[in-house]
Amino acid sequence: MTNFKILRLLDKMRFLFNKMGIDYQVMRLILQIKLTMDERKVPTLFNQSAKKKENAKYGYMKSLWIYTLMGLMLIPFISFGTQFLFQMSIAYSMILFVIMTSMIADFSSVLLDLRDRNILGTKPIAERTINAAKIVHIVIYLSYLTIALMTIPLIVSLFTQGVLFFVIMVVELVFSNILIVVLTALLYIVVLRFFDGEKLKDMINYVQIGLTLAMMVGYQFVARSFEFVNLQVVIELDWWSIFLIPIWFAAPYELLLNGTVNFFTVTMSILAVVMPIASLWLYIQLIPVFERNLQKLLATSKSKKVKTNRVKTFFLGLLCPTNEEKAFYHFASLMMKKERDFKLKVYPSLGFSIVIPFIFIFNTMRDETTNFATSNSYLTIYFSMLLIPTALLMLQYSTNYKGAWVFKAVPLTSFATYKKGVLKAFLVQLYTPLYLIISVIFCLIYGVRVLPDLLIVFAVSCLYSVIGYIVLKPSIPFSEPPTQTNESQGWKAIGLLLPLIPFVVVHFILLKADDLWLYAYLAVLAVSNIVLWKIAFREKVKKA
Repeated sequence: MTNFKILRLLDKMRFLFNKMGIDYQVMRLILQIKLTMDERKVPTLFNQSAKKKENAKYGYMKSLWIYTLMGLMLIPFISFGTQFLFQMSIAYSMILFVIMTSMIADFSSVLLDLRDRNILGTKPIAERTINAAKIVHIVIYLSYLTIALMTIPLIVSLFTQGVLFFVIMVVELVFSNILIVVLTALLYIVVLRFFDGEKLKDMINYVQIGLTLAMMVGYQFVARSFEFVNLQVVIELDWWSIFLIPIWFAAPYELLLNGTVNFFTVTMSILAVVMPIASLWLYIQLIPVFERNLQKLLATSKSKKVKTNRVKTFFLGLLCPTNEEKAFYHFASLMMKKERDFKLKVYPSLGFSIVIPFIFIFNTMRDETTNFATSNSYLTIYFSMLLIPTALLMLQYSTNYKGAWVFKAVPLTSFATYKKGVLKAFLVQLYTPLYLIISVIFCLIYGVRVLPDLLIVFAVSCLYSVIGYIVLKPSIPFSEPPTQTNESQGWKAIGLLLPLIPFVVVHFILLKADDLWLYAYLAVLAVSNIVLWKIAFREKVKKA
């Protein structure tokens, strides 16, 4: 096994572990095994764009450059200006968010590792030694992440803000990391106390989605950061401000560098030191409870009875006229809800499709001459269709792909009905709710005058989904392993955005003409949908 440099560094602190009653030699061996196994792990952010390799060595270390790029967003807040309570509150909000979401998304396997209890717990190893190995393992991970995230901002701050600022930040990064580890563990304890393991797995999955989405839109803050940091900001703190953790870590800068001495800066500076230490003590006390509750991760969730809804049944009958198509619709709906890998790949695009139209609107709002009563900027809603190519591509993959043998066992003469039901499930279950949310907000911003345009865009999205199906020529839905995704298919999804351009151009031209042309265009799109959906799914697909 590899003799890691971090372990050689720990060797110099052997006496500290021995004084705490920890068998250092055993702890070191456990850590060496854990780190060796972790070499092949690729974190969530890096995993989205990397080629899948079964033996991806040092995946985590190679991915740290992503966090280095994210750290660049902190430079404007850390290095410019002296309004430390304001600037550092924003900076620590970003730091705590990145580290805690990364902790949940990528380090959950460390905190929730059952092997310690199932394998090591049966051996003559003191529980204190096992727990120490787990804590040190987490500290090693967070140290790498924090160094990657903060090295460049720290170096810049050393030259722009001085040595004292640099020292305060280094100390507070240690305390903030302690607090993050404990808060994450306490969150897991609460979830496992009241829910089963499936709820926790879902929570981790949604945090992974949120982290990916935050990475997508985070670059927006870089360009705008310089517009805010040098403004004269007056902060008025209320009693409830004491509960805002980022302000705890911002207060020492205001207290020590600006000399602002008052109840809030003193109290919050004390909290920044005391709370991490107190929370660490609490976590140590709760470790036995945490380890017992981890067994819930092995439990399977009980199936719930699905209540029939007459209204949904009625509309589903209109949407899917045959029983076969209804069955595939229900199957696809369940797969999209339960398939974690599908959600991890598609839901960030879902969130991005909601966010990006409003990013463009925000840019428009910065122009004081913009009049939303007459503006056509609502056409940015076409960006909501960015979700469609990604979803069409991912609908053919599943981690449970081996179960697709059942489609060869049943007397199914055509897969066209199956594909049609899956595509309808995607449009109804995922795309339509997203589109309705954006449409309601757009109606509030622009007024009801945009309703015909919103109907046109929705008709285009349904037509565009079928065009995407024809172009991509996907295999049987949910029948391929996720490792089969490759760059050529990704380029297909990007190229699929090109057919959308003519629809946008035609829509924009018709806005200059009479309103009757819009309604005529809507009628043409409705007829085109009926015809193209029939043509696309009439071909008989033979079983392999």
